[in-house]
Amino acid sequence: MGIIIGIAVGVVVLGIVAIYNRLVRLRNRTDNAWSQVDVQLKRRYDLIPSLVETVKGYASHERDTFEAVVKARTAAQEAGTVEQQAEAEDFLTSALRKLFALAEEYPELRASENFQSLQQDLSETEDKISIARQIYNDTTLSYNNAVQTVPSNLIAGMFGFDTRVYFEVESDARSAPEVSF
Repeated sequence: MGIIIGIAVGVVVLGIVAIYNRLVRLRNRTDNAWSQVDVQLKRRYDLIPSLVETVKGYASHERDTFEAVVKARTAAQEAGTVEQQAEAEDFLTSALRKLFALAEEYPELRASENFQSLQQDLSETEDKISIARQIYNDTTLSYNNAVQTVPSNLIAGMFGFDTRVYFEVESDARSAPEVSF
């Protein structure tokens, strides 16, 4: 009888350990996926000053547009949570759209090799951000499912595993800024 109880306790302990380890792996995958989003966002932020300076060379009197882009970039870089990041990215995307709309008024700017290269780099970066966001949201879904479903929700509650927030964008910012002329 004592052996049966010992085996049962051992099975329960092994089950708890297995569930705990699964939760840790899923949480780490989610953290890694967010890191990949962050890498792509930083790449985007690095491109913006060059883009602004290039457009400034042709449209120096459009100061408000440039300041809006710089302000939105700074806010996005300083965002602390996924929700704040999503909101800041919405503002940045909107500011970039205005910058590209402004650029349409300057044919010599559109023909500039430097501007075309920056357009291409930004377009590729926007694609990478989209993919990284999708991967993050997929891993967040898996993690949240594990945290919220029985029996792993019991272990998650005991060890402080909380659900994560999806990286969602507003409906008007769901597409990349237009970068083709």
